[in-house]
Amino acid sequence: MSFSTLGLSNEIIRAVTERGYTEPTPIQMQAIPAVLSGSDLLAGAQTGTGKTASFTLPLLHRLSSDKSKGTSNGYPQIRALILTPTRELAAQVEESVREYGKYLQLNSLVMFGGVSINLQKQRLKGRVDILVATPGRLLDHVQQGTVNLSHIEVLVLDEADRMLDMGFINDIRRILSLLPKKRQNLLFFATFSDKIKALAAGLLNHPTMIEVARRNVTADTIAQKIYQVDRDKKRQLLAHLIRRDNWYQVLVFTRTKYGADRLVKQLGEDRIQALAIHGNKSQPARTHALAKFKNGTLQVLVATDIAARGLDISELPHVVNFDLPNVPEDYVHRIGRTGRAGASGEALSLVCVDEYPLLTDIEKLIEQRLPREVVAGFGPNLDIEPEAIANGRQHRPKPGSDKRPARTAKLSPERSAKRKVAPPAINGDKPGARSSASRRSAKRDR
Repeated sequence: MSFSTLGLSNEIIRAVTERGYTEPTPIQMQAIPAVLSGSDLLAGAQTGTGKTASFTLPLLHRLSSDKSKGTSNGYPQIRALILTPTRELAAQVEESVREYGKYLQLNSLVMFGGVSINLQKQRLKGRVDILVATPGRLLDHVQQGTVNLSHIEVLVLDEADRMLDMGFINDIRRILSLLPKKRQNLLFFATFSDKIKALAAGLLNHPTMIEVARRNVTADTIAQKIYQVDRDKKRQLLAHLIRRDNWYQVLVFTRTKYGADRLVKQLGEDRIQALAIHGNKSQPARTHALAKFKNGTLQVLVATDIAARGLDISELPHVVNFDLPNVPEDYVHRIGRTGRAGASGEALSLVCVDEYPLLTDIEKLIEQRLPREVVAGFGPNLDIEPEAIANGRQHRPKPGSDKRPARTAKLSPERSAKRKVAPPAINGDKPGARSSASRRSAKRDR
């Protein structure tokens, strides 16, 4: 099947072809006709399956087919709104809108925090057909009276599950109240959950349901491996693997912003060029680091989970979990940065004994046991059996051994508290419920 059989205009097909795409992916084959039909859509797909094009292409076709709705009383109006959870994802979605729509007479604008709001205000005075925004910055404009959402024909919630996890539910509700009731709603998710079900029930009207892959699974194109490592040798092992295997483009995930900055400094001491991207970095710094990584001039990009979704890096070969995530689903999103669009990729995790309970949760979620490997000189204390630690048991010495049972590694109170941190709870019955961490996340993306 080709894109021309899906009912898209010649201008859109020309732009798609110029980007090197000839055949639609499974999510595109199902979603594009559904969006063109005008029905609401609830769509789930693995990351890296062409999800962005599955809504941008039919959205562009629909808006360009009815050019008469571009103005109201002589003034420009916004006709489509795409909400994303992070700045990076917003920028990439708007870039796709521009690329796919370059032969159409439609204008788009991306709106997120960390950059001048005045430049965005100036752009809003001109014609904007498609607005891509993060919730926080969009509400800043609403509060200042610089954006009008009363003519929205199509609403897209991209990575809706991530927005809920980040505590944006109240912001989403406020934005929905500003939109016209008669509109098309498209809700895309990577991880299906009760929160998504509840949001869809209140938002969508008899939606078409599409799910092209089994929930919470990793792509077959990703080779996954666990390196069992001593807690204090992770950084040395990472540097060793980069040098030994001559890795040239590596995305490394840490659990904390402090850990990301520290790892960048340590890799620099090992003469490995690295930069960090996380919520405390300024938007210009984040954009600069990502641009260098994409064009291949930066060897290592160290990121927190702010980068786990939305980063579309062509043929990214390596993803490394320097720290395992506290939430098992985040593992799927992290490693989904590689093995995209049919390309092969490698996802490696450096796991110390403290993290085996997290690994157990991940393997339970993806329903597979990941292969283990120990690199000589970097391995954990073999007197402690990791699986026994995961189950809270001490390893008993082999018969005839004069070694005493090794003590089970205990977490400090601080580490224990970090392990128990769960994603912000979303309580649909209590609109005001949101954790302080969630509020900080939302504020960062204003």
